[in-house]
Amino acid sequence: MRALTWHGKRDVRVETVPDPTIQHPTDAIVRITSSAICGSDLHLYEVLGPYLTPGDILGHEPMGIVEEVGSEVTHIKAGDRVVVPFNISCGSCWMCSRGLFAQCETTQVRDHGKGASLFGYTSLYGAVPGGQAEYLRVPQAHFGPIKVPDGGPDERFLFLSDVLPTAWQAVQYADVPQGGTLAVLGLGPIGQMATRIGRHLGAERVIGVDSVDARLQMAARHGIETLDLRTVDDTADTLIELTGGRGPDAVIDAVGMEAHGSTGGKLAKAAQGAVGLLPDKLAQPLTDKMAVDRIDALLAALKAVRRGGTVSLSGVYGGEVDPLPMMEMFDRGIQLRMGQAHVKRWVDDIVPLLTGDDDPLGVLDLTTHQLPLDDAPHAYEVFQKKEDDCIKVVLQP
Repeated sequence: MRALTWHGKRDVRVETVPDPTIQHPTDAIVRITSSAICGSDLHLYEVLGPYLTPGDILGHEPMGIVEEVGSEVTHIKAGDRVVVPFNISCGSCWMCSRGLFAQCETTQVRDHGKGASLFGYTSLYGAVPGGQAEYLRVPQAHFGPIKVPDGGPDERFLFLSDVLPTAWQAVQYADVPQGGTLAVLGLGPIGQMATRIGRHLGAERVIGVDSVDARLQMAARHGIETLDLRTVDDTADTLIELTGGRGPDAVIDAVGMEAHGSTGGKLAKAAQGAVGLLPDKLAQPLTDKMAVDRIDALLAALKAVRRGGTVSLSGVYGGEVDPLPMMEMFDRGIQLRMGQAHVKRWVDDIVPLLTGDDDPLGVLDLTTHQLPLDDAPHAYEVFQKKEDDCIKVVLQP
């Protein structure tokens, strides 16, 4: 089959690799019809190379048609149309029984002290071959795949794999009071959906923050108040001013470890780049124990949110020694919630919004680029550089 493989920093290639096969009775094989590029895939493209091996297959936002199932898989069958969640969970362990599917004890990567295995996301998360490919072996398929209706375009359901549950969880964790104000930092795919879900779940005012015209325009199309970073000197101060001097009730950081901004962020970027030049044996312990994120968005969220408010992190972070303003956080009583999305925990809430005649979350207005799988290396470059008004790429094998 053809698959997108990693070969080094900013070096991904579409190659012919062996077809996947059933290895365990709880496996399934899915023929991929669509697979999106996630913003967190760009961390692999740029800074997380020490935990990748040349030839690793990337991608964790796939859907397709079931080709074959193992003997213990009964809830789906060959021919079913399914979305595959990005995290791999068993559905029955202590963690899963409490809805903490991203911490599944059956698939935890204990050698690295990490949570549930993820598709296409480094040895830290199990080195499981990913879904930017023609076919995908799905472990724990007796629980994971989400069966969806046959009708409608893939983009109606594809984002159940990651974007929608990640954004839904971010808003739930933000705990915005009815009639309250939510600010969302970063209007990539997760940020876009977080703004729309925030409105859907009752926030009276939602402010989307970014510096890219296409992203700001997309948010505005969906009735979101926007703040252009290029027009302000200080993001936190401006959000406080916009909310009567108090600050938003909640702030979602949908940016993560590669935020752009201050001198500190530039130094962290330089540190990330320097570690990336080291041999893997040297880079891995530095990444695991001494990593520093570019935390400008997180600092802005912490400083902008009102006293007693909540900061919710959906952007991926990988640092171990990030400096945080702990005295200010403690004094202001800030609540901080974060983590990988527990995809299956939110599916029952989201699916009814996707199966009707309307499109209340605007899922059909998120994809900006549909490209064949063979164009994936170009798609990664365009997405990283934010060229051609690129917000969301969907690859079609």
